[in-house]
Amino acid sequence: MIWKVAPRSIANPTWTQWAGNGGGPTCLYDKNPEDLLPRIAALIQREFDKLPVTPGKSTAQPSPHTLRGAETNFYARADEQQFDITILAQKIHIVAKPVQYRWDYGDGTSLGPMTTMGGPLPQDRWGEKTRTSHAYAETGDFSVVLTTYFQGTYSVNGGPALPIPNQGQFSAAPQTVSVWRSVTRNYADDCITNPSGQGCPGAAAGNK
Repeated sequence: MIWKVAPRSIANPTWTQWAGNGGGPTCLYDKNPEDLLPRIAALIQREFDKLPVTPGKSTAQPSPHTLRGAETNFYARADEQQFDITILAQKIHIVAKPVQYRWDYGDGTSLGPMTTMGGPLPQDRWGEKTRTSHAYAETGDFSVVLTTYFQGTYSVNGGPALPIPNQGQFSAAPQTVSVWRSVTRNYADDCITNPSGQGCPGAAAGNK
């Protein structure tokens, strides 16, 4: 702060520097201002965990119905996200990047966390075992939950990107998978020569 004085009785006076401040500018703040970076670093993990990060999305193949004992392929999709927040009156830019995934299959078993998010299979390969697939031993409806682990970085007032020490965990809403059982029967009839034979479409039509 630079202090200047002028006679009150003169219109449009010439302002001169006031000698009472020692002839130079004075500082209104502490000579050793606090470095806010350590305080921001101490708060950043808590703020990171509170961010509205969109969790990864899990897809099952086949879905929503699958068969008991068969491999159901699960895979995830998740995107990098950016946020701007304020901590201690400083502008903070955060980047959250998905790095790991965990599936809770709803039957008491889980997989992960792991870096593999899996991937889709063409329909003619459904039932194949993959790194993220799961075979249910029982029938019923199961709630599958995908948890995505995000690694974050933050920058203060446009400064360099700094790592956030711990990963944030964000879970998607449960996805219901219905597990059915399949029944196999052997029939002696040939549906071409005997369309009304047991197990043939003609037999079902005749029973109506």
